Amino acid sequence: MYRNEYERWLAADLEDADLKPELTKIKDNENEIKERFAVALKFGTAGLRGVLGAGTNRMNIYVVRQATQGLANWVKTQGGNQTVAISYDSRLKSDVFAKTAAGVLAANGIKVRIYDALMPVPALSFATRYYQCNAGIMVTASHNPAQYNGYKAYGRMDAR
Repeated sequence: MYRNEYERWLAADLEDADLKPELTKIKDNENEIKERFAVALKFGTAGLRGVLGAGTNRMNIYVVRQATQGLANWVKTQGGNQTVAISYDSRLKSDVFAKTAAGVLAANGIKVRIYDALMPVPALSFATRYYQCNAGIMVTASHNPAQYNGYKAYGRMDAR
């Protein structure tokens, strides 16, 4: 099953140009293919974290799109102003992942408040609360090694 998924990715016209050479490089390495495609990256505490790269078990725009579609489906059931705040840090591809998430949300008719510069988690908390957003997304891998990135999702932060 995972081999079929690998072959599908390899044959696809991928938007992220960094992924095709990576997929080609591992074509004869069954262990690498299995590690990247046998499972999907799982949500843990507040979100996803993983090594950047090609595959369902890696952080990339396709995994970000899937996670964001799930969040969009939830936001659409919440009422309110149907808005999500997005912030990102200086990790590799953080800005790309933030803009990818914004695109998915916009395609679902959800308003987006995205910072146009690097911001820490407290700035996201502020924006989520200030703009009365249904949710917030922070693209960061926090304390994990440099080859990682992550996607953290937060619900409404009401003033109390």
